[in-house]
Amino acid sequence: MNIRNSQSEWGALSIAVHWVVAVVVFGLFGVGLYMVELDYYDSMYRTAPFVHKSVGVLLFLLMAFRLFWRFVSPAPASLATHKNWEKKLAHIVHIALYLLLFVIMVSGYLISTADGRPVSVFGWFEVPAIISGIDNQEDIAGEVHEILAYVLIAIVGFHAIGALKHHFLDKDRTVLRMLGLRKQDK
Repeated sequence: MNIRNSQSEWGALSIAVHWVVAVVVFGLFGVGLYMVELDYYDSMYRTAPFVHKSVGVLLFLLMAFRLFWRFVSPAPASLATHKNWEKKLAHIVHIALYLLLFVIMVSGYLISTADGRPVSVFGWFEVPAIISGIDNQEDIAGEVHEILAYVLIAIVGFHAIGALKHHFLDKDRTVLRMLGLRKQDK
C-alpha cells in the first residue's frame, strides 16, 4: 500500500489519519460527557479537562495536517457505482465534518483561554491565550462547543450509516478502500 492516495485507492497515511481522528473524536466526546458530571471534589475534576484540552490541541494539529495532506495527496475518485446524489451528499457531509471539528476545537480554545491563561498540552508546550476577556466568552464558547459536539456525533453517525449502506446494500468497495483492503467487486 502506498503512503499517498492514488486515483482509485486511499493511501496508508490518509487511512491512518481518518481512523485516528475517528477514535479521538469519540474519545473526546466521551470524556466531555464524563467531565460535565464531575464535581469539585472528584479526583478527575482537574485531570479530565487537562487531558481533554491537551488531546483537543493535538487533534487540531492533526486536522490541520489532514487538510494539508488533502491538497498534497487528493482523494481518490468516487466509485463508478456511486450515484450523483451520493457524491454530492458525501461532499457536503465531509465539508460539514471538517467545519464542525474546527469550530468545536476553536470554541474549546476560547473556553480554555477566557481567563487569559494558556492551554498546556501535557506539559510539553503551551498554546497562548491570544483571544480572551470577551464578555461571556467562556459561556458562549461553551454552549457552541457542547451543541456542535452533539451535531458532530450525529453527522458522524450519518456518515457511518452511509458507509454501511455502501458495504452491505450496494456491496461496493467504499468501506474496503478506507480500510486499505483491495478486494475486488463481485
